[in-house]
Amino acid sequence: MGIKFYKEPELKNPVMFCGWPGIGNIGINAIESLRVVLKAQEFAEIEPWDFFNPRKVTIQKGLLKDLEFPYSKFYSKRIRNHDLIFFIGQEQPSEGRIRYAEGKKAYKIANLVLDVAEKYDCKRVYTSGAAVTQIHHTAKPRVWAVPNRQSLIEEIKKYQNTILMSGIEGRNSSQGSITGLNGLLLGVAKKRGLEAVCLMGEIPYYLQGAPWPYPKGSKSVLEVLAKILDVKFDLSQLDELAETVDENIEEFLESLYAAEAIPPQVKDEIEKLRDARPTEPGPITKEEQNEMMKHLDELFREGGRQDEKHF
Repeated sequence: MGIKFYKEPELKNPVMFCGWPGIGNIGINAIESLRVVLKAQEFAEIEPWDFFNPRKVTIQKGLLKDLEFPYSKFYSKRIRNHDLIFFIGQEQPSEGRIRYAEGKKAYKIANLVLDVAEKYDCKRVYTSGAAVTQIHHTAKPRVWAVPNRQSLIEEIKKYQNTILMSGIEGRNSSQGSITGLNGLLLGVAKKRGLEAVCLMGEIPYYLQGAPWPYPKGSKSVLEVLAKILDVKFDLSQLDELAETVDENIEEFLESLYAAEAIPPQVKDEIEKLRDARPTEPGPITKEEQNEMMKHLDELFREGGRQDEKHF
């Protein structure tokens, strides 16, 4: 069990981009959109048996026909003089009831991803996810960046609409954390001597448990990736989806306000963010977040399917 190669692409010092499901599906939608736009072709996959349970069992004429597992696939593409590898994981491996990947399964799959990176002499890896923060859903999300090397900081400062997580994670502490495979991959890459950067699109804290994607956050990450690669592509479909999601969020919040389904103080906190300047929002404490979300989480559980919520 391990990596199954369908072909061996000829790649020279490629850059790798990795995406998994997570909050708002910000990271995976950004990386997958880039892969689709660039028409990268599949060349390998991680065999699923050691990591996932079947998603679906197909029975035909009374006999077991097939087991469908979450996929973990590698794709490659050459653009001009740059070779690229994409890794798309349909699910994060988890153990027990934990929400995000950790433990032996997660560590093993992170190493398998980086085995492919090293096989092709990849020097840098990008991962992507979500940054839960105090912004309003009508605002343009920023991108939080976390590198695994000090030498990358000056480069990151040049990325548009991007801030270093270390520069804003100082309300109660100078440290922050990245959950799941995004954070784990950064650490494993550092151990192997590979450069790695995690780019996280902002999402309003009151939407972190919502069963919908958050395309605005994905678009902000995509804009940074496009600048890094010096490519241009049409984001109009993502804009249309973001507009639709914004309308749905407004309708959802208005229905909650009208029904008095959430406490007035929660409504006031959300509406205060509507007029906040872009530079004002920042991290919130765990205590504040728990107080706000204990009402909204219950509403999301009632309104969305369980299998959508934890992506």
